[in-house]
Amino acid sequence: MTPEQRLADVFVALAGSTADGPLDVHGTLSVLANRAPPLLGACAATVVFAPDGYETAQVTGSQPELFRLEHEAVGWREGPGHDCHHARRRENQASLDNLPARQRWPHYTPQALRLGYTRVAALPMREPTGTSGALVLLSSERRRFAPDALALGQSMADFTAVILERAREADRSQTLTAQLEQALTGRVIIEQAKGMLASRRGVTVDEAFDLLRKHARSRQRLVRDVAREVVDGHGDTGTTDASL
Repeated sequence: MTPEQRLADVFVALAGSTADGPLDVHGTLSVLANRAPPLLGACAATVVFAPDGYETAQVTGSQPELFRLEHEAVGWREGPGHDCHHARRRENQASLDNLPARQRWPHYTPQALRLGYTRVAALPMREPTGTSGALVLLSSERRRFAPDALALGQSMADFTAVILERAREADRSQTLTAQLEQALTGRVIIEQAKGMLASRRGVTVDEAFDLLRKHARSRQRLVRDVAREVVDGHGDTGTTDASL
C-alpha cells in the first residue's frame, strides 16, 4: 500500500467513525492516536479532547501506558497536550531529556522519559468555534519531526475536531428534536384532557385545566401524566371522581 493510500485510509476511518450509530468520541480519538504515528514519523501518540472544558477531558493513547500518562497529565494540568490546548496553537517541539523540559513539566517529563520517549510535539485540534483538544506525538529519537509531517498531522487533528463537532451538533439536534416532540405530544394530550373534563363537568376549558393542575400538584405528579389518564379513561379514582 502506498503512503497516499494509507493516508486516504486514515481519513476514511476518521470520517466513518462518526457516520453510523451514536457518537463514539473515544472510538474516533483512538483512530487518530493509533493511525497517526506511522504516517508522521512518531513512535506513539496521545490525544486529549476537551471541547466543554478541561475538567471533562477525554484522553486516549496508542499504548495503554500512554493513556495513563495523558490521563494523569490532565490531573496535573501540565504536559504538551495541556499547554497546546490552552494556548490554542501548535506547541513547539520539545526535547524531554533536558532541564527546561523538567522545569516546565515536572510530573510529565520524568514519566515520559521512563517510558522511553525523548521528544514531543503537540498539535491543536481546531474547529470553527475554537480549539477542542490536542494531538501529541512522541518519539524515542533525538531528531526533530519533519515540518511536512507536522503539517499533515495538523490536518489530521483539525479534521478530527471538525467531524467530532459536527457529530456533536447532530447529536444535540436529535436530542432537542426528541424533547420538542415529547413536549408537543404532552401539550396535545393536555388539550384533549381539558376538553374532555370541560364537557364532563360543564366547566370552561380554563377551569378544566385548573382542575388538572391542582390534582397533579396534590399528588406530586406531572400534569401531562394525569391528562393522559383522563384521555385513556383508566386513571386512578382521582381522575374520574368529583374531586378532580
